[in-house]
Amino acid sequence: MKSNPHKVVLITAPSGSGKSTLINKLLTEHQHFGFSISATTRSPRGKEKEGKDYYYITSEQFKKDIEANAFLEWELVYEGLYYGTFRSEIDRILREGKTPILDIDVQGALSLRKEFGENALNVFIKVPNLEVLEERLKKRNTDSEEKIKERVMKAEEELTFENEFDVVIVNDELNIAYEELNQAIMKFLESNHSEL
Repeated sequence: MKSNPHKVVLITAPSGSGKSTLINKLLTEHQHFGFSISATTRSPRGKEKEGKDYYYITSEQFKKDIEANAFLEWELVYEGLYYGTFRSEIDRILREGKTPILDIDVQGALSLRKEFGENALNVFIKVPNLEVLEERLKKRNTDSEEKIKERVMKAEEELTFENEFDVVIVNDELNIAYEELNQAIMKFLESNHSEL
């Protein structure tokens, strides 16, 4: 299927909802998508790699990039922890003739909705409930108890925005969630506008 280079797909989820797994599956199965690599001031987790999962930069550099207007959007997600989308990333993917897929937080997605209008599909992925989310975060074994509690509280806050999104997918069963995500994106890319 031909990619529409003017459309972007914004995928949001509370930490631990399986967003990265779903995005990786999309990228593996569809050559016409390009992953927009976000910048962050946090350290790599697990097997994450520089320039593949994120651009890991210092807070000082991040602030310089903000001043230089290098970001399409940026957020202070947790205290001292910045995330942002470089303008150059979207340009790179569009130059390759691909549709950008962004793994982005709630505020970033809502901010980019203003930037791209009907050319953006905003997808919100969530787990059935916060207990399941907490369990998944514990199994990930990458965060302290305190950090897990912080992430669950953040998720609770993020869930209040789900009605602002075009599509909401409950990731209870990965394959079913993937099919729903895939179908929603294909429908969006084939339409002349983003109304689903």
